[in-house]
Amino acid sequence: MFDSGLGGLTVFREVKAARPDARLRYVADDAFFPYGAHGEAELVGRVVQLMGALIDQYRPALVVIACNTASTLVLPHLREHYEVPFVGTVPAIKPACAASHTKRVSVLGTEGTVSREYTRALIRDFGNGANVTLVGSAKLAAIAEAELRGDAASDVSISEEIVPCFVDEDGRRTDTIVLACTHFPLLLSRLERLAPWPVTFIDPAPAIARRVVELLGAPSASEAPPAQIVFTSRTPPSDRLAAALARFGIGAQSE
Repeated sequence: MFDSGLGGLTVFREVKAARPDARLRYVADDAFFPYGAHGEAELVGRVVQLMGALIDQYRPALVVIACNTASTLVLPHLREHYEVPFVGTVPAIKPACAASHTKRVSVLGTEGTVSREYTRALIRDFGNGANVTLVGSAKLAAIAEAELRGDAASDVSISEEIVPCFVDEDGRRTDTIVLACTHFPLLLSRLERLAPWPVTFIDPAPAIARRVVELLGAPSASEAPPAQIVFTSRTPPSDRLAAALARFGIGAQSE
């Protein structure tokens, strides 16, 4: 499981539930977080090289790229360079537009994800006649990351990031919001509470877990040891973060 930070824990949680027997390792590229602060060529070079080192060290049967930015930008390069199967994370625009009753959908992601041509192509191909609003948040991923580490954000700071998602025009309100960053479901309870009106938030993690099971097969009766986490910065987690990781079923940092 690979992400720029801790957002991929939302995907990890679903994969662990679907395959409790799997030996899982979570890699957080926190030395390069946030990915949105880097250019595309720089990110491709970084992730492709780092992934090669990780594959050589851990010999995984499958790699989940639990990051929208890395998936939409780097996944084709990873598949070109390495034979191990990759499962990516892309904005769940198709199911959101199909499920929307008002046909007014918002995509809430990082600034990089919502500006990328990959995302716009998904809207063209799978918009299903819906009006889709793209909302790029510069702060929400860092807010989610900080909350896991024990630094709670104010309601106002979160509300400011999500308000543009809620569109009320021509008698139709937004009724579905795609969470196009794996960090955002970490804040789901607060997003639901702070929403100006009720909407359906679409988290891609369950679909990713189903794809992992398709590729690896059904779980066995055996139980895997606790998952381990690797931080590329090599910074040990604080006590608060270690406690949060333990709630996800992740043990001490591995080398």
